[in-house]
Amino acid sequence: MFTSQDRLTRAYKEAKRISFDDSSKFILFSDCHLGDGSFADDFANNRNVYQHALKHYCENNFTYIELGDGDELWENLFFKDILEANKSVYLQLQKFYNANKLYMIYGNHDMVYRNPSIIKKHFSEYFDVKEGKKLPLMPNLKFYEGIVLENAETKQEVFLTHGHQADFMNYVGWRINRFFVRILWKPLQIWGIKDPTSPAKNYVELVKVEHRIKKWIADNKNLITIIGHTHRPHFPKPQENELNFFNDGSCVHPRCITGIEIENGTIALIKWFIDTKDDGTLQIVKEYLESPEKIRDYNKL
Repeated sequence: MFTSQDRLTRAYKEAKRISFDDSSKFILFSDCHLGDGSFADDFANNRNVYQHALKHYCENNFTYIELGDGDELWENLFFKDILEANKSVYLQLQKFYNANKLYMIYGNHDMVYRNPSIIKKHFSEYFDVKEGKKLPLMPNLKFYEGIVLENAETKQEVFLTHGHQADFMNYVGWRINRFFVRILWKPLQIWGIKDPTSPAKNYVELVKVEHRIKKWIADNKNLITIIGHTHRPHFPKPQENELNFFNDGSCVHPRCITGIEIENGTIALIKWFIDTKDDGTLQIVKEYLESPEKIRDYNKL
């Protein structure tokens, strides 16, 4: 039986490797949980904020990397319902794809994307109402379990994965959890009852998952590791000699989305949210939750 440490090691060793330097720009989001627009759709409240953020990053030549659970495929039986509710979002992602600036990692809620045939079925084309015909969406899209960003000059590595490898029931037993979410927890969610299978809503399980991942990081020379899964943002400071454990948070926080930016050789934790101007009108703004730190300052143990 593989342990969580074995699963993380395998994800790292088999990861897609991407070279980067100080001119590279990445935005990392995870746990969007795009749904069907129903009352149980946690993403719906943040759709406009998320789409505005995507437009900003696309216009500024960022590479988009999604760290898993982009699509909510546990609560929703049919991807077409998700696509119809979020077509504008997928068309924004298509712009990154067409510019070769899109990389996707699968998580437990979209674990089916381990299967290339399902990816092709979901993303190869979509029906355009204006044109009255099917058009290409992202026909050769790939999903990975892990990605390693490797600095072309220093060879310093940044490991990206969803983090459910440290959560037995959400990795090995994900089909069982999916069954309970679809049959039981989605209807109850409408009434405000939280899903205990999710570490994001179960604090005891959240701490266990984070502890296992931190142990793996410590055992692997304090490798810079960025995950999602628990929805709890975390950003260590290099001067405090913490473990290099990062979490980009999620896009289903009640009033904001959080993510991690890598730009000019630095890394930062950011959030996008709706704010009020002095004249009472609303605007979508970005702010730093943690100011940029130089990636090179995150030394190994």
